[in-house]
Amino acid sequence: MKKIFLGILIVLLLFVGFILVKTLTFSSNQLQVDPIEKIEIPDLAIQHLQEALRLKTISFENESDFDSMAFEAFNLLLSRNYPLIDSLLDHEVFSEYSHLYKWQGSNASLKPIVLMGHIDVVPIASPDKWTVDPFAGEIKDGKIWGRGTIDDKFSVIGILEATEMLLTDGFQPKRTVYLSFGHDEEIGGDKGAVLIAEYLTQQGIEAEFVLDEGYAITQKLIPGIEPDAALIGIAEKGSTTIEFTVDMEGGHSSQPAKETAIDVLSNAMAKLKANPLTPTLSEPMQGFMDQLGPEMGFVNKMAFANRSIFKGMIISTYENASGAGNALVRTTTSPTIFEAGIKENVIPTYARAVVNFRIIPGQTADNVMGHVVSVIDDERVKPKFYGFNTNPSAVSPIDNDGYGFINKTIKQVFANTLTAPNLVIAATDSRHFTEVSGNIYRFVPYHINENNINTFHGIDEHIPVEDYKDAIRFYRQLIINSNQ
Repeated sequence: MKKIFLGILIVLLLFVGFILVKTLTFSSNQLQVDPIEKIEIPDLAIQHLQEALRLKTISFENESDFDSMAFEAFNLLLSRNYPLIDSLLDHEVFSEYSHLYKWQGSNASLKPIVLMGHIDVVPIASPDKWTVDPFAGEIKDGKIWGRGTIDDKFSVIGILEATEMLLTDGFQPKRTVYLSFGHDEEIGGDKGAVLIAEYLTQQGIEAEFVLDEGYAITQKLIPGIEPDAALIGIAEKGSTTIEFTVDMEGGHSSQPAKETAIDVLSNAMAKLKANPLTPTLSEPMQGFMDQLGPEMGFVNKMAFANRSIFKGMIISTYENASGAGNALVRTTTSPTIFEAGIKENVIPTYARAVVNFRIIPGQTADNVMGHVVSVIDDERVKPKFYGFNTNPSAVSPIDNDGYGFINKTIKQVFANTLTAPNLVIAATDSRHFTEVSGNIYRFVPYHINENNINTFHGIDEHIPVEDYKDAIRFYRQLIINSNQ
């Protein structure tokens, strides 16, 4: 018995020792770069963003609501405010309002880079709840307010200002620089980014990297991380929508059957809610843990260093955290439409529900369909794919020049900021550029915290003036770094 106990004790000590060794050798992977001196940003650059925010370039689901005059005004703004870009760069226009600029590099052997943004914004649901007029472009309390300050005129104008500034200085890139600005990202990008990407593919363009909107610099939003942490999206989730319908006999509400179409479909939705798809730690999440785990306290560091042992605990923590935390480790299930009935005393013969699934890398739309059929297990419920559907993007590497340029630039412009890859849980125009480059990254250079995180597509969208100035510095330095 003593030998058995001693054997168990030895195994336990070896196990604990293994965990401790892995934890203690889980050292920092952060790039060490000296910050650069901040260049002066002219007030005119701020005025240009304000001008852009005043144009109601809204994307509506209903095409009849489209305001062509706002987008035409944006076209004029581009040529008026950026005369060197307008005169020196090649310019292609797609569907009248999407733009692709080409800044020819001096070395044809170097792959080009693509910097992206989108001109359109989402509608305003409750303008009366805003602190300021959402289309006034007003500066208040050191911040620029308005729809598009975060998503995504901030990027578009920031890229343009940086490029115009470099042209003014006589900078000549070695590698070609493309500036891609779609006008319909918020409704899928079919008339903008899709056509731009097809054009680049037809031209045989293979880019060193593509940079689009995505994550930002988080401030005290990541548990266990005190410094600012910039998250660079190296993949984005897929999206598939499934429509569920039930057809059954109806009747008068005074003589209800044991089950109605509403009962059957409600039960199906309850099954989906109770049986989500299997969670996992995707490759982007593994990269996130590799980069930020060593910067955390001992307990978190130990868990991330020994994730094969603590995987269940890590996943459970994310599942029980915020909605965003849960979305990082699983394909999410979101019922968005439920329809049935025409009158209060008539039992409906038909019920319909629409459910959106955001798919984690490693799973597909077909996996989702197989899952829902198995879980619901009721032939009366008819599922079919509905609307726009796409699988998760490929995962871009972090050990190449493209990621390195972005990582270095963040460190130079935003001193003492940690960096890490991660999974973007929303969709961006960059998903259309997979034939243009295998190195697609999603990052916007502004700070996001508890004060502004809910203004994205919401009320009181705003950005600090200093963040906007730093964004111009970031894009300028990124172009320089990509050409050294």
